[in-house]
Amino acid sequence: MNGTSPEPASTSGGTETFRLRLYVAGQTPRSLAAFSNLRKICDTHLAGRYEIEVIDLIEHPQLARGDQIIAVPTLVRKLPEPIKKLIGDLSDTERVLVGLQLVHGRGAVGDE
Repeated sequence: MNGTSPEPASTSGGTETFRLRLYVAGQTPRSLAAFSNLRKICDTHLAGRYEIEVIDLIEHPQLARGDQIIAVPTLVRKLPEPIKKLIGDLSDTERVLVGLQLVHGRGAVGDE
């Protein structure tokens, strides 16, 4: 988790890649937990279909303005649209999945 380096992304079979931006404030326990929780969720539910960009607002405070960040950690789903924001350490997996629109109710999108 350093700077603004994006994680590798790939697309598989025309499935859209999720572009996620995680705003943090240094290497605090909450920031590290948010990154760890996000990676676990993405590896499980978006394997091979995601890109994570970590923005450290201690190093780049001017970047908060673009996405109107008022609290950290904040996750912003840039793609697919519409843009979605989630605030917190992302420890509530179901809340994150709903917020990213990966589940409807209790079932995953596409699970019929």
